[in-house]
Amino acid sequence: MFNQEQRQKMLNLARQAISSRFTKEAIIFPDDEALKVYRGVFVTLTKAGELRGCIGYIHGIHNLVQSITEMAQAAAFKDPRFPTVKQNEMSEIEIEISVLSELTIVEDISEIQIGRDGLMLNHPFGSGLLLPQVPVEWNWDLKTYLEQICYKAGLKAGTWKDEQARLYRFTAEIFHEGE
Repeated sequence: MFNQEQRQKMLNLARQAISSRFTKEAIIFPDDEALKVYRGVFVTLTKAGELRGCIGYIHGIHNLVQSITEMAQAAAFKDPRFPTVKQNEMSEIEIEISVLSELTIVEDISEIQIGRDGLMLNHPFGSGLLLPQVPVEWNWDLKTYLEQICYKAGLKAGTWKDEQARLYRFTAEIFHEGE
């Protein structure tokens, strides 16, 4: 768990990472040992409550400082679902960060708790990930959540039951600007 000061450092870093693309100013990286851990992380951008970009690392391939920097810029400028963020939008963009736990294989779907668990589905024909907040935001039940993770992976509903499929769950520490 991160304290409020550490959360604020991560949010500030994400905003700086995006803004630096416009201002060309150097990013000031926080010097905090807690942020040097290797964890999966997603950066989500919203504008007027609507998704504006979301990209992340599932696994901790870099420390949080580097990952947040990279994923904030990717969410703003490389999410193929959205046009790139423009400088004049920055005051309207709200940043949310999700720091992920390790993935745990789901042995039985009764282990999955809506609001606590994110899901990742791996299958030879596709993979997808949904953060823990998604089914809550959309008011999904477990059946719908499982269907949606299949769709996110580009697969038909029920593919999570396929013997080649691997369904994982994870938790996330989620925080955003304005908390």
